[in-house]
Amino acid sequence: MPFNHRAAGAAAFAYAITAASGLAMPAQALAAAQDYRFELAAAPVKAGKATLIKIRLLHLPDGRPVSGAVILQTKFDMVAEGMASMTAPAKVSAPREPGIYQIATEPPMGGNWALSLSAKVQGETETLRGTVAVAVPN
Repeated sequence: MPFNHRAAGAAAFAYAITAASGLAMPAQALAAAQDYRFELAAAPVKAGKATLIKIRLLHLPDGRPVSGAVILQTKFDMVAEGMASMTAPAKVSAPREPGIYQIATEPPMGGNWALSLSAKVQGETETLRGTVAVAVPN
């Protein structure tokens, strides 16, 4: 059977167009770390000594919340107030709502805090990083 150069060229061209247009992979598979954002989902709530903070992770291209991310690291400090050494432990609890991650912390004082997070999302090679401003009530 002779090799048909015209058919092979047409097939290669069709594949290249499909790959370039993003049809070969789902949109989220083509995403990068900058396609995500952490944001405050609700005002912080005092629960005894703890302050509960709800954070939403959004996939920016479609505006949808991202469920199933693994929060690798948290840091809670007052760097925004010029007091980077003022820190408080921040513990992530199991998500109860899709795309919402709850963090419990016990800051020693109210004020403007910064919650820095890093996370992994299934299918992404990069680690997501972001910081959310949190106004902790007194």
